[in-house]
Amino acid sequence: MDTRTPLATIVVAVDGPSGSGKSSVSREVARRLGLRYLDTGAMYRAMTWWMLHNGVEVTDAVAVAAAADKPELVSGTDPSGPTITVDGIDVAGPIRGPEVTGSVSAVSAVPEVRTRLVAMQRAVIGSGGIVVEGRDIGTVVAPDAALKVYLTASEAARAARRNAESDDPATDVNATQADLARRDALDSGRATAPLTLAADGLLVDTTEMDRDQVVEHLLGLVARAVDGGSAVAAGAPEPAGEALR
Repeated sequence: MDTRTPLATIVVAVDGPSGSGKSSVSREVARRLGLRYLDTGAMYRAMTWWMLHNGVEVTDAVAVAAAADKPELVSGTDPSGPTITVDGIDVAGPIRGPEVTGSVSAVSAVPEVRTRLVAMQRAVIGSGGIVVEGRDIGTVVAPDAALKVYLTASEAARAARRNAESDDPATDVNATQADLARRDALDSGRATAPLTLAADGLLVDTTEMDRDQVVEHLLGLVARAVDGGSAVAAGAPEPAGEALR
């Protein structure tokens, strides 16, 4: 039986907690392979931004559910310049602010929000040829993906990466680590589509790896999936590169 997956139709699912490097790695893998890219986390952030912008109490699940079908979200899939708009407004910058970051887990836990966005994500995935990153891609959004990867790293490493991205040099790494732990607990403990490793997913710990090493590692796993081989995680390649963000 031919078990190869054509690159033009492959779906690469990349899950993991905040700070694991999945966004930068997923974008680069997609760019290198000429595939589309979808950041599902940006969609949840965009939904959260809309709720905050329109005065919806984000801790009121009933209110969030009632408004979940109102915003018009559009996600661009070019890995060299992914975009996200809400009702025609470019929110790529605002959705990364602290207010959205502090509220997105609550909004993401509402089943009506997940139902709508998962349907949208599956529509974007279509016939494949895409790298999709998030927290429930391999388990819920694309359970039949040819390759499912779960990126993780120690809390300390993830906090350091998040702080390196911050524009505020006074950002406290301990506070960042505590916030990551809070989000981990919320995302892993929610009743609907919790953050977890798919039964047939590959766990990749990026704590001691830089971005280029993780990218090369994932490219190797994609090649095995395309060639019909077993995508079993192997040792990370050695070349140094840009620090993982």
